[in-house]
Amino acid sequence: MNTTSEHDRDLAAKLRSLSIEPAAFKTELPEPHIRRRVIPGAMLALVATASLAVFLFYRPEALERIETMLAGFASSDPAIYIRGAEAPAEDGAAVERGRALPADEAASPALPTREVTGSGYVVAPDIATVFSKYEGRIVAVEVEAGDRVVTGQVLVRLDDAGARFALQGAEIARQSAELALTAKTIELAQARSSLTRTERLAGRDAMSAQTLEEAKTAFDTAENAALQARQDVAKAGLDIDRAREQVEALTVQAPISGTVTRLDAHVGDTVLSREDSVRENESLLAIADMATMVIDADVAEANIALMRPGLRGEAVLDGFPDRPFAVEVSKIAPMISREKGTVTLRLSLSSPPSDMRPAMAARIRLLVGEAGDSTDHQQGAER
Repeated sequence: MNTTSEHDRDLAAKLRSLSIEPAAFKTELPEPHIRRRVIPGAMLALVATASLAVFLFYRPEALERIETMLAGFASSDPAIYIRGAEAPAEDGAAVERGRALPADEAASPALPTREVTGSGYVVAPDIATVFSKYEGRIVAVEVEAGDRVVTGQVLVRLDDAGARFALQGAEIARQSAELALTAKTIELAQARSSLTRTERLAGRDAMSAQTLEEAKTAFDTAENAALQARQDVAKAGLDIDRAREQVEALTVQAPISGTVTRLDAHVGDTVLSREDSVRENESLLAIADMATMVIDADVAEANIALMRPGLRGEAVLDGFPDRPFAVEVSKIAPMISREKGTVTLRLSLSSPPSDMRPAMAARIRLLVGEAGDSTDHQQGAER
């Protein structure tokens, strides 16, 4: 029984028509344009043989694919273009595996991105620890912890009877010096008048030379005494300024504007002078400028080659884990920590939490090599 259908016979006829006769080949090397047509012919013969095998062993639906492939090879275009099987995409559209990407669709090579992490604490660079310059007893505390103060605002008032008495004594001493200066000035005027009269009489030979000499000596002595009295008045003025400064220093004022972060002053306590107070717990209070807070964070020493001022990243506080904010490297410590094997970075903050406080623990994440960082670095180099 002949099982070959009319369709099969047509296919066999096409395969015979596409076969290559040996006489078609020449002994000499073909020209380049002939070679480009002979090679597709040889490949076509191989495809025809494979198609016949497929026809014998697979279902007839495969013939449609074979005819499509044969039609492609029979094209007069010398270039061979192979299209892969169409694979269904996620949205149902067919994707051509062999299609080349256009120039505008080609992805540009991405720079390698590396993440550098570290941890540290919030720091207030502008912080003032307030001591009492002189010894005294606290009679009033004008602020509380957390209060915002400005430069020159009264913080604590002290009382020292000895300082007040010293000021009064200095004022009395200056009054005495001024009286003495007045007396010496009168004596000087009298000595000058006596010398002038003696010199006039001596010119008429009515006064001896010895008397003239004694008048000159008396004048010089009175002049020196008046000069000494003036110096005594000036010294008394300095003593008053010194005593007044000590009394005024008993009113402790804010050296900077900021927030009172610690208050150890209590009414009735006796505080020591600054020269005797060398420990922080002996101070009256501390003021920090909250507007200029930064983060000092440690990163591994192995990452120091990647660090540079201007590098940007992100920070998050342990107290506010859901409120990250931007940071930027402003300074790199000149020394490496031998114990920890880290380098300390100082980072400026951008829009941190409003209720952030000094000494809060922070974690940072810096991205090195991303597109934005590379662009910023190039712009900085051009400038």
